[in-house]
Amino acid sequence: MKTKIYMIVGALLVTLLVNAQKPWTLQQCVDTALANNRNIKQQALTKKTKDILYDQARKNLLPNLNASASQNFYFGRSTTLNNTYQNTNSSQSSIGIGSSLTLFDGLKMKYNIDASKADMYASDADLEKIKSDITTSVAAGFLQILLNKELLQIAIDQLELTKTKIEQRKGLVAAGKMAEGEMYDLLAEEAKEEQSKIQAQNTLNLSFLDLAQILELDNFQNLDIVAPENLSESDLLLLSADEVYNSAITHRPEIRGAEYRLKSNENNILINKADFYPKLTFGAQFGTGYSYFNNYANKSFNDQLSGNMSTQLGFSLNIPIFNKFDVHNRVKMAEISVLSSKLSVENAKLELKKTIQQAYYNALGAKSRWDAALKSETASREAYRFTNQKFEAGRATLYELYQAKSNLTQVLSEQAQAKYEYFFRIKLLELLK
Repeated sequence: MKTKIYMIVGALLVTLLVNAQKPWTLQQCVDTALANNRNIKQQALTKKTKDILYDQARKNLLPNLNASASQNFYFGRSTTLNNTYQNTNSSQSSIGIGSSLTLFDGLKMKYNIDASKADMYASDADLEKIKSDITTSVAAGFLQILLNKELLQIAIDQLELTKTKIEQRKGLVAAGKMAEGEMYDLLAEEAKEEQSKIQAQNTLNLSFLDLAQILELDNFQNLDIVAPENLSESDLLLLSADEVYNSAITHRPEIRGAEYRLKSNENNILINKADFYPKLTFGAQFGTGYSYFNNYANKSFNDQLSGNMSTQLGFSLNIPIFNKFDVHNRVKMAEISVLSSKLSVENAKLELKKTIQQAYYNALGAKSRWDAALKSETASREAYRFTNQKFEAGRATLYELYQAKSNLTQVLSEQAQAKYEYFFRIKLLELLK
């Protein structure tokens, strides 16, 4: 029985370990970041608040309905039911219900609905903008890890070449065909490349930490990623800056958010101007009451409630005449807000255009550097092979071999950096479109 339990527990632990070390795809990283990000959660709460405000703005069109009740006690002289004063203690009770409905307010409530609706849509756009920014950050962190992995592999490959060269030289030293002192330069180069490998590993670990922080994960020790299948030059399409901008200007959340805020401020002008107009309200009230006087022939409670019933219907008109220029100045302030919002819309479009143009020309530059590095790689590999042959034949120094190897390593690093920058700029343009 114990053996079976141990086997089950062991199988569960292995399963958990395998799942914990399963590489993450880019889509999984994006989904996790969107689910965990606190800024997104905060903006979602703000969006709910705007939804409630919009709902309330619409419901303000409805009439209100309120009930009331009061109980008062009088000591000494008080008014009787016959409207005379009598020196006696008394008590009075009253209950009522009333309702009012705004018939005309200069369309203030209508404009308030429009403004609240625009604020709600602007909040939606803000939420989309945060999600877009998080997606971009995840993509950048994801590609940075892929780059650092490639740079680490380059460092490992170069170290392995040096170790192979050392093993070959050890055989020559043992056979007495090479002086032992010549090994020191190779060992020094091995130590230098070992340090480069450690530095590349640390850089990779830091990039995993950066991605884990974007995903808001507590532990990144077992975090690993898998390269997307469509991450090749043939699968990438470089869109023109104008094509991306013409598409982005119609749907990017930062543009829509700025435009909705402009609409909200334009409605705020109308909301404040509505206070120049009269306000007409209809009201209805129904009530009854009960009074009790000491040393007085009081009617019964039921008789008084039925006999004291009263109904009131009426209209109330409030005409603004002079309010110390309060409405006038509020309209002026709202107009200033509209001018500021128009500038915000133009700035948002300008920033979007700059971002798209920078991404486009950075992509072109990265592609040019990548193509140049691919050509240099062929030449550098051939140069290293030729120098290595000369070194083996005793016609090249160890320094010349190191120089050729260093040039090849530099070219491979530049190629990897240009390649992943090109990938990132392409993906950024796709997200912006």
